[in-house]
Amino acid sequence: IGELFSIIDNLITLHQRKSVTIKKLKSGLLRKMILTVESTLTDVFLPLFTIDWEQRKLGELAEIVSGGTPATSNPEYWDGTINWYTPAEISEARYVYGSQKKITEVGLNNSSAKILPKDRTILFTSRAGIGKTAILKNDASTNQGFQSIVVKNNIDPEFVYSMSTQIKEKAERVAAGSTFSEISGKQLGKIILMIPGIKEQQRIGELFSIIDNLITLHQRKLFIIAYIK
Repeated sequence: IGELFSIIDNLITLHQRKSVTIKKLKSGLLRKMILTVESTLTDVFLPLFTIDWEQRKLGELAEIVSGGTPATSNPEYWDGTINWYTPAEISEARYVYGSQKKITEVGLNNSSAKILPKDRTILFTSRAGIGKTAILKNDASTNQGFQSIVVKNNIDPEFVYSMSTQIKEKAERVAAGSTFSEISGKQLGKIILMIPGIKEQQRIGELFSIIDNLITLHQRKLFIIAYIK
């Protein structure tokens, strides 16, 4: 029995180390990519990247959409079919498919919540934990704890999601609030990003999507092994 649980513990440690290593790889690639582009170095660290990037405000690349909450005292507004997210539901997962709570069409129309399109929307938490992100895989709405990023047709959502760490850092610098830090849609839209052409955006987005999938794989294995133990 001791040997069995020793093997399980070793597997847990292995997948924890792999997950940490891949996260460090992702962070290092992002930093190197940004430094390479912003300093216009010629020795690009990956053949994937070119120097033909430009500075753009986030508000030029996407529509920033806030959320809202239907009155909780009205049962006609709740338990419908429209996904409605809160910041607590956003973790490290790259994609989200369905929310814990759902609202009705009547609830949507009687609040400031808005429908956000799937595959083009990056949820971005704007208060009490700024910068948690996820890509919508189904149409949804959110509460007011988000300033969601709905990218335009010539912008790759996977690329913008890959820039989440940079967006979060810049958002935290300009956030304000007496009770808790919060960033407005207007402030978020002013954040400057370096961005390449659409084909290069797609290649970069695919690269970091693969890395995130590896992280998720090891996290799932870790969960299963810990559950078995």
